[in-house]
Amino acid sequence: MKKLSLGIAAAAIFLAGSQASFAQEKEPQFGKDPIKEIVKKMTVEEKVKVVVGKGFSVPGLNMGANDNTPDKQAAISGHTIPIPKYGIPSIGMADGPAGIHRFMMSAKDSADNLFSTAWPVGTLLASSWDTAMVRKVGVAFGEEIKAYGIDFILGPGVNIHRNPLGGRNFEYYSEDPLVSGTTAAAIINGIQSQGVGATIKHFVANNQETDRNSVNEIISERALREIYLKNFEIAIKRSQPWAVMSSYNLINGTYTSESHDLITTILRDEWGFKGLVMTDWFGGKDAVAQMKAGNDLLMPGNPSQVKAIVEAVKNGQLSEAQLDKNVEDILRVTVHTLTAKGYDYPNKADLKGHAQISRNAAAESMILLKNSANALPISKAGATVALFGNHGYDLIAGGTGSGDVNKLYAISLDEGLSNAGYKTDGDLAQSYKSYLKDYAAKHPKKPLLQEIMNPTPFAPEYKLDESSIKADASDVAIIYIGRNAGEGNDRKVPNDYQLTDLEKGMIAQVSDAFHAKHKPVIAVLNIGGVIDVTAFRDKVDAILLAWQPGEEGGNAIADVLSGKVNPSGKLATTFPAAYSDVPSAKSFPGKEFPEKATTSVIGRSVPAEATYSEGIYVGYRYFNSFKVKPAYEFGYGLSYTNFSYSNLALSSAMFNGKLTASVTITNTGKVAGREVAQLYLTAPKGQLDKPSEELKGFAKTKLLQPGESQTLTFTISTKDLASFNTSQLAWIADAGKYEVKVGASSEDIKLVKPFSLAKSITVEKVHKALAPQLAIDELKR
Repeated sequence: MKKLSLGIAAAAIFLAGSQASFAQEKEPQFGKDPIKEIVKKMTVEEKVKVVVGKGFSVPGLNMGANDNTPDKQAAISGHTIPIPKYGIPSIGMADGPAGIHRFMMSAKDSADNLFSTAWPVGTLLASSWDTAMVRKVGVAFGEEIKAYGIDFILGPGVNIHRNPLGGRNFEYYSEDPLVSGTTAAAIINGIQSQGVGATIKHFVANNQETDRNSVNEIISERALREIYLKNFEIAIKRSQPWAVMSSYNLINGTYTSESHDLITTILRDEWGFKGLVMTDWFGGKDAVAQMKAGNDLLMPGNPSQVKAIVEAVKNGQLSEAQLDKNVEDILRVTVHTLTAKGYDYPNKADLKGHAQISRNAAAESMILLKNSANALPISKAGATVALFGNHGYDLIAGGTGSGDVNKLYAISLDEGLSNAGYKTDGDLAQSYKSYLKDYAAKHPKKPLLQEIMNPTPFAPEYKLDESSIKADASDVAIIYIGRNAGEGNDRKVPNDYQLTDLEKGMIAQVSDAFHAKHKPVIAVLNIGGVIDVTAFRDKVDAILLAWQPGEEGGNAIADVLSGKVNPSGKLATTFPAAYSDVPSAKSFPGKEFPEKATTSVIGRSVPAEATYSEGIYVGYRYFNSFKVKPAYEFGYGLSYTNFSYSNLALSSAMFNGKLTASVTITNTGKVAGREVAQLYLTAPKGQLDKPSEELKGFAKTKLLQPGESQTLTFTISTKDLASFNTSQLAWIADAGKYEVKVGASSEDIKLVKPFSLAKSITVEKVHKALAPQLAIDELKR
């Protein structure tokens, strides 16, 4: 009897377990069953777990958690919430655009070598004008993201360089939407070739850091369509990123993350975007409005958003059908992630191999701004170099904030010169190193989040005395200027855009001493944004613009200075002769309304307003059209060789659907080099005010040997002829005579050929969207 009772009990336990297992198996499973079937079975509360992230928590800072399951990767930017019932995993997302950013590296992380490659920043990559090279960087970047088991990288950032003081300009590519969009597409295609997701950001017009969470940007529909949306449109259509991140700011009165016009009408309906849309971290104000707009995922997520969305569905403020769509958008992308596929990541990256790719990309992208009397390359083998400037001994590899990278090292120019076989002034080097070490000891880093948003300032420039400048003992002087910026703050004109008094003094002292001995003086600019070069360009013999070149920066700079690499970069952003010449100078960063300030989880927020009165006249579109001479124009860059342009040919003198243009580039100099040919288009005078010329194509030659030629071909489409006519809600190509202008920069046009369009063409009709609520007195020619 006892045996029978035990048997019955065992059978009961087995039956209960089987029923539980059977019940579990009855639930549709992610990756096996249709997504719509899973969503149909979910409760409202379960659906909300998909659309709101886990929360933001790093050591010493917890801003509210929606889920307490352990993160797969610690100290990255965010995770989604897992739902084991349906087999839905938690997905990990990490910053940033120039390499993987972790909020902190533990001693164990460092011991395990969990460092990341610091790639050249976005502005430098764009300066290469070489999409094949940028894609190669993207592939290597994607390999590293995959190796660490990260599902999404929160980049690239593609916002337009509206103003040189923008704190995050280093992350972004260009003042021109074509350069920006094609560069972004190249790196996205590279990253995503490795089975990980890229997140294009910040959609749209995140062009300043001042009051970034509260600024209402008043922008005309035409300026949005032709400038600030255009780069996103190009990148998204050419690469289909897995995700789009909405920006913090408002546009014409509505937060971008709450704008149905932006996220559904334009992004999804007009452009056909199929991925997911996420907020920037803590972006927007109204979770329900974000859901209605089509902003699928709220990051990093907090409990108040969960509560608001659940209540909105239950009281009818938010339709469950809209919530279902947001959930489906997220799950359709999630199914392709490494985590969803159960990828067993090695947690080890090819840092050595990727470092070489970073070095090559940096060197290929640097821009030679000046080279009088062939001061460069430094041809004397084993030459002695006197290196002046703090950052010659302390490389600025990239910017601050979420754009920073947990790199293993950063090669300074001092190290790079030594690696290249040059000698340096040892006494001078020791003076700088002692000064920097002492400053660092007296100015320790702040707590984690404070340091991210408001980094400890760099040391003021070391003050030279006459004994430090030994022109007799060195063959050449290098003056090194460093600048940094990043998330949370825009730059200032005094002592940032402009040189400091100490820098001016250093340049004057060094130039006078070395020129008195008939020895060259070279300036190297390791900067994250445009600076005033007019204050010193006449005092030096050569200027090399290195931007922020990543971890191998010192080696890459030395490669160019030595002639190992012939510089072939071109400016993707204009260097004005004076800040006041910038068309947005009077309106940047707008006006504040401190009496309306509020406080939230991310601090004090001051409502502000910025009016884009320059309209479409951004960068070279303004400087060329209004004949304002810049210090160095868009598209400019020198080489150690020379090139000629010849045989510009058009496929037809009449435009009929499309047109091709070809041009022959010949290396007429004495060393091998590469050239970037730029095609600009001048449109006939029609109904709209238009820039004098606009970039419509570019191509970079292969490495041409002396005397060698290459023919480059460009295709001009109907859309390339069109401008956005707001009154007709259409892109229209005006009838008349057009001019194809091919040259080495926006000013240095080598060849011109006309063609005609017989009658005007309506190229594309669009929806009424993002209309400003106020009249804008826009700049016109």
